[in-house]
Amino acid sequence: MTPVLVINSGSSSFKYQLIDMVDERVLASGLVERIGEEGGSATHTVFFHTEEGPAPAVRKATSTIEASIPTHTAGFDVMTRAFAEHGPSLEEDPPIAVGHRVVHGGARFFEPTLITSLVEINIDELAVLAPLHNPANLQGITAAKKAFPDVPHVAVFDTAFHQTLPAAAYTYAIDAELAAAHRVRRYGFHGTSHKFVSEAVARFVDRPLAELRQIVFHLGNGASVAAIEGGASVETSMGLTPLEGLVMGTRSGDLDPAVLLHLARRAGMTVDDLDTLLNKRSGMLGLAGVSDMRDIQAGIARGDEAAVLAFDVYVHRLRAYAGAYLAQLGGVDVIAFTAGVGENVPAVREQALATLGFAGVRVDPDRNASRERGIRVISTDDSTVTVLVVPTDEELEIARQTLQVARG
Repeated sequence: MTPVLVINSGSSSFKYQLIDMVDERVLASGLVERIGEEGGSATHTVFFHTEEGPAPAVRKATSTIEASIPTHTAGFDVMTRAFAEHGPSLEEDPPIAVGHRVVHGGARFFEPTLITSLVEINIDELAVLAPLHNPANLQGITAAKKAFPDVPHVAVFDTAFHQTLPAAAYTYAIDAELAAAHRVRRYGFHGTSHKFVSEAVARFVDRPLAELRQIVFHLGNGASVAAIEGGASVETSMGLTPLEGLVMGTRSGDLDPAVLLHLARRAGMTVDDLDTLLNKRSGMLGLAGVSDMRDIQAGIARGDEAAVLAFDVYVHRLRAYAGAYLAQLGGVDVIAFTAGVGENVPAVREQALATLGFAGVRVDPDRNASRERGIRVISTDDSTVTVLVVPTDEELEIARQTLQVARG
């Protein structure tokens, strides 16, 4: 076995997966939540893989722990106890490395990086660009290093994949000296997902990654799109922060900056008020009162005009980016949809591409409506652009990059 432990740490919770990198099977996963709050809890799931019968099967067993979890360090104690009590045993097969998701690497980190004291200082300094994420990621790193002091810890940055953006794509047209002084530029996010999906696409269509022009839509509660040429990100919708770009569950996406000035002057809103508005009270929630696309679909079915408008605004933005990235790439070979909405809502995929017939994009209604799991084609046989649904696996991508660094 070659187990790698993947950690995704938030301010009051963290998720984990233990993956055997020999065959890339998930051995266990879990969630430790309500850290520093009353009623802390953890769920731990063990996966049992069998080769019996005509096809491999997976059986799983989930256990729940209720405990006071005042700190991330205490959370890791709960996690290791879950492994000890329910398996798999970390004493018999300890992780050879621990991979950590870190949201913002700025322009300093463009590849998976062995975590040293200096790297931790840099992650902390970059917290000014991701105040809700980097400090929480760092808390997870500190706790994990106490729990697993004898193995390498590796940081995998959401922004790293987009460090290939050309200057014309990452530069904002504001005062250059001010931008440089405050590190204002496009960084892009969801990089591990975009990298995983674009490489999975190349394997699936059996073409060299270097030959492909791809548009990848990562559509979840947070959403972004990337134009990927030859395996490198050349344009992406998120910017300095994950707020820019597509309409999301609670985030506005693109907005005239003067709207903020207008609301500050006319509505008396403070910087914090505006931050809350754009990140937590906008997007689908702001338009329709619900943030989940399943609720939007239910609202449309019962004739809710706000839900209809929210969906139309959402799709309008998708089409705008699809057209822009077609132009930037000079054509496209593959369009892929991934993440919760991208993988599971046929209406979004259909409507996002409905106007791209001029570019040879044709979606097959039956294939698109299929509930088949796994990577699959949803375009027609005569479509000049292959359209795919590709389940993402950010944890596996982090594990792969972690193993690469651990092996030197």
